Amino acid sequence: MIGLTIAVSCAPIKSTTLEAIKIAVIADIHLSNVYGQLKDNDYMGLKNVENGKYAHIRTMESQLHSTRIFNENYFAFLSAMDNVVDRNIKYVILPGDFSDDGQPIHIRALKEILDHYTTTYGIKFFLITGNHDVVQPFNRRDGKTDFLGADGKAQPIMSQPGMYTSKQNKEHPVVISSDLQNLGYEEITRFLGDYGFFPKKEYLYWGTPFSEYNYENYSFHKAEQTADLTKRSHSIPPYGLPIPDISYLVEPVEGLWLLALDANTYTQKEKQGGDPSRQEYPNTGLGLNNLLKDKKYLLDWVCKVADNAKKMGKTLIAFSHYPMVEFNDGASPEMEELLVGSKMQLKRVPDKRVAQLFAQAGLKLHLGGHMHLNDTGVAVSDEGNTLFNIQTPSLAAYKPAFKILTLKEGGFAEVETIVMDSVPKYKEFFGLYHQEYTFLEHMKEGRIWNKEVLSSQNYGEFMEWHLKELVRLRFLPDEWPADFKDFLVGLSGKELLLLSMDNTSLPLHMVLKNLRDNPDKIKELSNSVKEKTRKIQAVTTHFEEWSGYDLLLDLYRLRSADRLALKDIGAQRTKQYRLIIDSILNNPSFQGKDDPIKRKMYLLASIFNKFLNGAPSDHFQLNLNSGTIISLKQPIYENE
Repeated sequence: MIGLTIAVSCAPIKSTTLEAIKIAVIADIHLSNVYGQLKDNDYMGLKNVENGKYAHIRTMESQLHSTRIFNENYFAFLSAMDNVVDRNIKYVILPGDFSDDGQPIHIRALKEILDHYTTTYGIKFFLITGNHDVVQPFNRRDGKTDFLGADGKAQPIMSQPGMYTSKQNKEHPVVISSDLQNLGYEEITRFLGDYGFFPKKEYLYWGTPFSEYNYENYSFHKAEQTADLTKRSHSIPPYGLPIPDISYLVEPVEGLWLLALDANTYTQKEKQGGDPSRQEYPNTGLGLNNLLKDKKYLLDWVCKVADNAKKMGKTLIAFSHYPMVEFNDGASPEMEELLVGSKMQLKRVPDKRVAQLFAQAGLKLHLGGHMHLNDTGVAVSDEGNTLFNIQTPSLAAYKPAFKILTLKEGGFAEVETIVMDSVPKYKEFFGLYHQEYTFLEHMKEGRIWNKEVLSSQNYGEFMEWHLKELVRLRFLPDEWPADFKDFLVGLSGKELLLLSMDNTSLPLHMVLKNLRDNPDKIKELSNSVKEKTRKIQAVTTHFEEWSGYDLLLDLYRLRSADRLALKDIGAQRTKQYRLIIDSILNNPSFQGKDDPIKRKMYLLASIFNKFLNGAPSDHFQLNLNSGTIISLKQPIYENE
């Protein structure tokens, strides 16, 4: 445990100068330059006959196996920014993964977009990098094998020759362009330095963990002298290689402090053969967990910043790419026991010490991304300090949305989630995907993506299809015990309800067999259910309309979107789920460990229950002085 000596009290935040300031938070854009051009190769991309433009897009096959899309999110970002303009918001935070792997072709597009909205509408952007922006701290060769080429075939593009050999029957010959390399810190900040990474004369204050000046003797000249990346670095053991740290504190308007934390951490890895020129420094992707070990100075700096903010009456808002608080509504232990493989990215859950230490340091509000999900985390330190962690959804995943933070007098902050259901031009490449699908059919590929994806009527529905296919093609095969998954997906909703009420000591698969072999038993249990649920009898009349597969899909909906998913799940089905969950959790026959299937059902019910009962995450108000949170959202249905 890192020792801290600063005592933090909950003194009222003086925010009268910040009344009604609005800040948009847009996380995990993963911007790809779909209409960009390679700077050093004549290959123009794939021609879209519908508009005559040449596009560099990835295949639908790759999109539907990834936790993010690569193409349509370009239009979603532009639409989100137009939404920001319409709301007259002048401050925008991008907490990492603003690009897809920090490649020059994509970074150029991001800069053009940010420059446009800055120049045209006076918007001030503040960025911090994520694991897909600075993949490694220094330039690194890279490429993608899954761009979409002519006739529906894949088109590999690599930054250097010799990196990949095309499969002749499935792919076009490799295109070489340095525009597909990963950029390191120096190049990323050179492109995007105007957006928080370096001081500006217009800022009232700008500093870093390495600044030797303070607020009282600050000057732009002093900040400029210490802003060079060579003066902002830490070392990676065992060789002590200096790695830039681009964390910064900025006061863009009187009274508001924005604290950007570079929580990327890297490990040093020597390539096979011991060639020192081929050192690799992979991003751990674990963010704040490793920060406590490798970048402890950041925690010490946060402690000083929070203490100064309290003394000077500044409203302090921190943001980084990674979450500070557990984001599974307390269900992580059950998920760890139930799931296998990638386990819903449980390795990315921050250690409890992270939230404790940052709350102890005096941090009250942190904005994060990385997880592509909507969530509000609340952590309280042993001293009673409350830290709110706001997880912002991604525009490139279900449910596509961004957050608006409104600062109010008296230390209050209102948070609203803006869902991007409507996005112009999101169907721009659907004709090209049809060509891809036809090619895959011709190749007689095994399990290919569902063509119904292309029937989506709006962007929200398209992103819902993305989640459905991701669950079908990747999550269910990779994350669930095969025996339990096969048992569950074959159940009807009615069978799930009846099984939840079984109070025998028989293994659950035998109970199911008895039910299916004995219609009279089903009728008897059904009558029992109706008697026990007579007050909500209407709920029990449509259980045959869904299956165990639908339940698992809705579990992923809830995990990704939290309460934003309830509209997609529907009021009736949500009530049915609650009935089954309550029945299992209160049934003694499910609370033992003798029957593995019953144990897994109990864990699943517990996870689902916690997902349904997390802290408000769509529209709510925070009291940063008292550490309390209240929902401002009207219930979707009675007794929600």
